[in-house]
Amino acid sequence: MMMKSTHDSPILVTGAAGAIGAIGRNLTAMLLAKGHKVRALVRREDERADALRRLGAEVVQGDLTDLASMHHAIEGCARIYFGMSVSAVYLEATVNTAAVARHHGVEAFVNMSQMTVTQMSITETTESPQHKLHWLAEQALSWSGLPVVTVRPTVFMEGFFLLLAAASVRDADELALPMGAGKTSPVSSVDVARAVAAILDDPAPHIGHIYDLTGPESADLNHYARVFSGALGRTIRYRDAPTSEWSEKLRAAGLSEHVVHHLTVMTELHKRGRYDRMTKDYLKLTGETPTSMADFVKLHAAEFTRPSSFGAEP
Repeated sequence: MMMKSTHDSPILVTGAAGAIGAIGRNLTAMLLAKGHKVRALVRREDERADALRRLGAEVVQGDLTDLASMHHAIEGCARIYFGMSVSAVYLEATVNTAAVARHHGVEAFVNMSQMTVTQMSITETTESPQHKLHWLAEQALSWSGLPVVTVRPTVFMEGFFLLLAAASVRDADELALPMGAGKTSPVSSVDVARAVAAILDDPAPHIGHIYDLTGPESADLNHYARVFSGALGRTIRYRDAPTSEWSEKLRAAGLSEHVVHHLTVMTELHKRGRYDRMTKDYLKLTGETPTSMADFVKLHAAEFTRPSSFGAEP
């Protein structure tokens, strides 16, 4: 039996004004296209908030760690998507949001976690504090009594393969990442948003379930370099970048130590084969095949390609 209440009350989407690769922004557009009302939570009023309003969302400004602003955001919503970027206050934000959601009696709470949590336990964690925060957040949600659906994606294409690798591909024809010979099954954040939209459209069958989302193949970085080559029409080679060099570039880009540590641990886990995972959960949720790396690279070809000089051959 389908729940119809969100066609009358809005679905809360956190992180709705995120940058490239943001699940919340894509999810907002998808839910609106399905005919749902969406209340989009943003951290600040800016052009991204205005863009959400133009899509048709109700925009509210708030802080996931602040009780008063979360009461304002959640009141009147029957379903919630909770997602937050890598942050040292992630656990506080999760528990704060969950406490308010329970107070208001929501009918579905979709939690965006990480697939690494699948391999963790009370005695097994990773060197990343963020992974521990995700694991603890899942424990707290399981104790909360909320109607939770947990989504655990693997590494995002938009993260490692676009934001963190576009410059080396564009400027040096290198896919420069410190992942050794490890295999990985990256997934597009757009696909993750589509899977979450399917859950929120009719959450009843999914309550209590955990979905691990991967891309359509698991392969090493030499394979993906060949995929880049075919998609871009020029030779791209994989360079196993030294971890210390790569981490320093992240720091130079202004990322916090918490984020740098987390991303560095992810690369080490790749080397150990921890991301060599494949599931069919995306197909089960959407009836579709996840985006391939080739299609992803073609979609973002301009960001992987040096601009031609004026008057030069393309």
